[in-house]
Amino acid sequence: MTLPTYFIPHGAGPCFFMEWGRGPAGQWDRMADWLKGLVEGLSERPKAILVVSGHWEADAFTVGSAARPPMIFDYYGFPAHTYELSFPAPGAPDLARRIRGLIAAAGLPAAEDAARGYDHGVFIPLLLATPKADIPVVQLSLRHDLDPEAHLALGRALKPLRDEGVLIVGSGMSWHNMRGFSPAFTDRSAAFDAWLESAMTEPARRDAAIRGWAGAPFAREAHPREEHLAPLFVAAGAAEGEAGRLAFRDTVMDVVVSGYEFGG
Repeated sequence: MTLPTYFIPHGAGPCFFMEWGRGPAGQWDRMADWLKGLVEGLSERPKAILVVSGHWEADAFTVGSAARPPMIFDYYGFPAHTYELSFPAPGAPDLARRIRGLIAAAGLPAAEDAARGYDHGVFIPLLLATPKADIPVVQLSLRHDLDPEAHLALGRALKPLRDEGVLIVGSGMSWHNMRGFSPAFTDRSAAFDAWLESAMTEPARRDAAIRGWAGAPFAREAHPREEHLAPLFVAAGAAEGEAGRLAFRDTVMDVVVSGYEFGG
């Protein structure tokens, strides 16, 4: 069984675990419901989950190899109880070494970090998708330069893991402009998201679209810096040439956001 890959929106900080004071009540509920079904909806339960989060960048692609990764509460100004969330999923040091080997074999610089914990791009969505925290999780960094071709190549290097029971998840946001969450950006976010859907669901042009993503409508308003889009490059690269589909879309904080499934 070959597992699909995903690009998921991971929300805003700990949004699923608190009362959200801005905008309509329950605006995060549809995203939470979709994330809750992410693993349950698979035809085969993953043996492990590999997450590429928009919240970890390094000089080389770096894999977390801790056996018991701690928590990294990398959000600020939220209610006290959101800093007490626990996600005790085990790490997978052997899988981490396998991942580093695949990356190195592809000619890409690779490294390991045996101390780093799970940032909120990992534990927030996975607390919904795997509430029992009973599937091993490995986190993998982006590279600081956010180069689309390098991150597509990373995805291609990771592709064999899909036949080994590893679910590859890119965790970010399809719209991530901290000054661009308001009604003034609704139409622009919809235009960018329409382009994104077209690009991600046409395998023949997907890689080229990713390489040239900055030329999309309102691209730099969607992503003044693309660290929350780059996980998509990896998820798409790991399913090169395979079908992609829009798996989720909603409007939150006045902008359109989406998630994608590739292959499988």
